[in-house]
Amino acid sequence: MSGAVPDLHPIIQWGWAGSALESASGDLHVVTPFVGGTLVALVDGLGHGAEAAEAAAATVPLLEAHAGEQLPRLLQRCHEGLRKTRGAVMSLACFDSQDSSMTWAGVGNVAAVLLRVNRLLANGNEASEALVSRGGVVGYRLPPLQAKALQVAPGDTLVMATDGIRWGFTAGLEMACAPQEIAEAILAGFATGADDAHVVVARYVGSPA
Repeated sequence: MSGAVPDLHPIIQWGWAGSALESASGDLHVVTPFVGGTLVALVDGLGHGAEAAEAAAATVPLLEAHAGEQLPRLLQRCHEGLRKTRGAVMSLACFDSQDSSMTWAGVGNVAAVLLRVNRLLANGNEASEALVSRGGVVGYRLPPLQAKALQVAPGDTLVMATDGIRWGFTAGLEMACAPQEIAEAILAGFATGADDAHVVVARYVGSPA
């Protein structure tokens, strides 16, 4: 776990899977708990190779040190920290155990989908929500930022994927599986092979009893 804080209740279960087009991947995740919540981030440095990896890595200390901040402010910090790199796109989600919510925001094309524990609605459609990200590049051109808050229930599962994963990656997922198994299945079934690919899966489990 990245930036783990001792003695905090783990309000999520999570796992990840990834593959690099070159020796160094430009995609990385950060999962960092803070008092009352946990930040989940997936970052994709532009392009691939060493410079993409450098850009993505520049976000890690910022995300870990300021995990409890409002997401627009956190994205602004990353923007300022990446100005001397080629930049990155990213999606962030913050789980809050105090009010059973998840707040998310994104810049660029890192996909994020929240799958509800009760996946089927009365009409047979899946109960899921997708993050609407703003166009731009963190470190180069930052759009006006907004974050959206959603209520979450234990078992609701967040799936984030970079653009090395084909869209439709949530189709047919077996929600009884652990987050690590889900991440590995998505990578195996949906990686394009044309870019770095990375998946992070986080399941909300809620506050301690």
